[in-house]
Amino acid sequence: MTAGEPLLRWDWVVANADLIRQRVVQHLVLTGIAVGAGLVISFALSLLVWRSSRWYGPVLWVEGALYSIPSLALFALLIPFTGLSALTAEIGLVSYTLLILTRAIVGGLRAVPADVRETAQGMGFTARQLLWRVELPLALPVIIGGLRVATITTIGLVTVTALIGQGGVGAFILEGIQRFFSTPLLVGAGLSVALGVLADVLLVRLQRLATPWAR
Repeated sequence: MTAGEPLLRWDWVVANADLIRQRVVQHLVLTGIAVGAGLVISFALSLLVWRSSRWYGPVLWVEGALYSIPSLALFALLIPFTGLSALTAEIGLVSYTLLILTRAIVGGLRAVPADVRETAQGMGFTARQLLWRVELPLALPVIIGGLRVATITTIGLVTVTALIGQGGVGAFILEGIQRFFSTPLLVGAGLSVALGVLADVLLVRLQRLATPWAR
């Protein structure tokens, strides 16, 4: 960046509109796969923990250990096995969602009042019916709250995967730093923030639609 040059050059933005669109889509795809896979894995682990509480400590210990590993260190550990690939990025991204989502799911289930369970059991609900028709619906506000945190966290972490060639809009941030060029840096950072805000708004709307009784 030279003296007198504007922080944001709109001619660069217009000239790279197609590339910006492609990287936004890549960012969303990486985020969606990571959060979706993390939710499926966390849900299965949460049911295990819910049915057998002795697993709660070990499961959260492993997830906490994964969560505590710095992202760059985790990618460095994975690269010898999976290379500079989307798989490397996704393994790392999914790992960071597990602790957040498992805590949210288990916490939501544990928050269901005991008298509600007793009433449902008295009405003849089986364990499966109790889970799907009573416990999970009542736990949804807490679960979606965890999903919001995991999604926003993942959107931010996706930018870091630019260092292994998979960064979505994070590639613009890396380009701006490498070239000392503020325009792509601001575009990448701005889009990352905007995607996080948009995702949070959509998930809040989803929560309101899915839990009308919570209003």
